Amino acid sequence: MDLLNTLVEKGLRRELPTREEALAVLATSDDDVLDVVAAAGKVRRQWFGRRVKLNYLVNLKSGLCPEDCSYCSQRLGSSTGILKYSWLKPDEASKAAAAGLAGGAKRVCLVASGRGPTDRDVDRVAGTIKAIKEQNEGVEVCACLGLLSDGQAERLREAGADAYNHNLNTSEGTYGDITTTHTYADRVDTVNKAHAAGLSACSGLIAGMGESDEDLVDVVFSLRELDPDSVPVNFLIPVEGTPLAKEWNLTPQRCLRILAMVRFVCPDVEVRIAGGREVHLRTMQPLALHLANSIFLGDYLTTEGQAGQADLEMIADAGFTVEGADEVTLPQHRAEVRGGGCGSHGAEGAGCGSHAEDGCGSVCGSHEGAAEGAAVPAVNEPRTDLVAVRRRGAGTDLAPNA
Repeated sequence: MDLLNTLVEKGLRRELPTREEALAVLATSDDDVLDVVAAAGKVRRQWFGRRVKLNYLVNLKSGLCPEDCSYCSQRLGSSTGILKYSWLKPDEASKAAAAGLAGGAKRVCLVASGRGPTDRDVDRVAGTIKAIKEQNEGVEVCACLGLLSDGQAERLREAGADAYNHNLNTSEGTYGDITTTHTYADRVDTVNKAHAAGLSACSGLIAGMGESDEDLVDVVFSLRELDPDSVPVNFLIPVEGTPLAKEWNLTPQRCLRILAMVRFVCPDVEVRIAGGREVHLRTMQPLALHLANSIFLGDYLTTEGQAGQADLEMIADAGFTVEGADEVTLPQHRAEVRGGGCGSHGAEGAGCGSHAEDGCGSVCGSHEGAAEGAAVPAVNEPRTDLVAVRRRGAGTDLAPNA
């Protein structure tokens, strides 16, 4: 296919495809999806080899958010039944982080629901960052706290944060349809604040909210212009109790095409499969590793993920390796530009990147096993059986999944 050959050549040169080419990737048929994966996989291997970076989420403060993001299980007035608790103490957060690091994660993503942190909140998170770094040599820490005020990114950097996550989520033209309590420009401003403070910026999107192909291309091209080190790709989990609970629009093939398009537009950037991989990619998750070079390990912020051990087995079975703490994620040309930032000393721009709360969050659920002899769901049938609210790990007395 001439389109794919052109995109591979551009990706190997770090050349931006045209909008028409990006749209054409999304328009390819299911019959051609393996060709699309194979082509984008060449670009992925050029810049990231066969390494998969593992990230681990710690939900510092769950629920109780004043924002009205339609996709979010922690939104204002949420009736989703998720865990709700105030700030974890530094030792509690460090203990939670240690579970993920023991499972192979090299980056810890500290997330808190809310519009944005107060200065007191920043001090609190700074203490948590220091506790985690003192107890875990070489760990990288990303913060995801919502919209930042002047000076807060610098204070997080001084405390030892390596990265900051804040997703654009969708195109500027449709942003007002999913959130009214803050603007697209607010999000861009926070990403720029992170950049200016010397933090590695992490910013991504959510697919499956009813957006068009044009919207998806718009947001990915906007992300390319912002130049984050990491682009998390979330697939909407339509959680009961949220306004988007009926939006089951994605198939595994559609998800693969979206990931391929992101890889072609952002060839040398860490592309992470974030919220929704278990729910929407399902048994085709291993194919997605040929497109993305990063995933989250274990559970997410408000919902359960695939078992951590299953993640590790999937990576090995697909012929990939878990990226080690001594390996640099970013390609050399990007790591040198970052000058010691995210990815230049053993990890690349992680950040949270999933979608269960303002700023970051995660709604990536998974099931605990189907009943023996259960009927096989139709291809496009809503898979509510794959969504389970997290009841273990941070904020509970039960061991985490890592």
